[in-house]
Amino acid sequence: MAQPLVKYTLNRKGQVPSWIDTGSDSFAGEHGITGNKDGCIPRYEDPQDMIYLGLATGDVDSDGTPDSYVGSITTKTALTTYLKTVGNTVKYKTVTATVTGIQTATTVGLATVWNNTENYQGGLSTSTTTKHTVSGVGTLATISTSQVTKVVVKTDTTTGSTSATTETPIVIDAASTLSGVSTSVGIVTTTGTDDVGVTTTTTTTDTTSFTYTDVQTSSSTSTSETTTDGVTTRTDTVTTTETGNYETTYDYAAESTRLWDIQTAKNA
Repeated sequence: MAQPLVKYTLNRKGQVPSWIDTGSDSFAGEHGITGNKDGCIPRYEDPQDMIYLGLATGDVDSDGTPDSYVGSITTKTALTTYLKTVGNTVKYKTVTATVTGIQTATTVGLATVWNNTENYQGGLSTSTTTKHTVSGVGTLATISTSQVTKVVVKTDTTTGSTSATTETPIVIDAASTLSGVSTSVGIVTTTGTDDVGVTTTTTTTDTTSFTYTDVQTSSSTSTSETTTDGVTTRTDTVTTTETGNYETTYDYAAESTRLWDIQTAKNA
């Protein structure tokens, strides 16, 4: 009995079909992609709208197959071609987190100074190293998003006008770089009538679109104490680390080999 590499969907209950091998030495649910085309009547309805790769538990029956069976991939070349089709559609990239900057700040002083209740820090000395920086392999990833940065609500009544402004600044990591900033303005006016008269409310909303580099800063602190002749000295070392996510081209050949080797071993 062979175990072919197949394309499949979930069954009508939203479950992995019973004829898919989900064992630890197999694979299932790999490289999911919608089976439908934008702007067209869906060929596959929920919950069967995603197509996955997996190994079947037996041969394909030439007399017919369940509706969760989409097709088989019979050669490694065909597998590589299919992976590239999926990857080009969903924009596969390999993302690697890379430490791009490290800096330490060391503060030394008597324990009695560190522990004083008045929070007086005189007597402590701090030295900071030059930040060590490196570049990752590939292209530093960027994230594009938008947020509401300003809302102005103006209310006009028969007795006068009021205005309230709420501003929300863009906040990104200190090591990240901001670019592609643009702002669009939307204005909505509503009018209502009550016992006092006509009230007109005008809401002006600024929405800012921007892109920033995918970098995160983290810090850790280590503390040590040494005692000499009854005098205790405490040392705090703060290590600040910058980590960037770097994108490289997805290795379709390696992934094809990984999956095909599993299929080959199962059919040996």
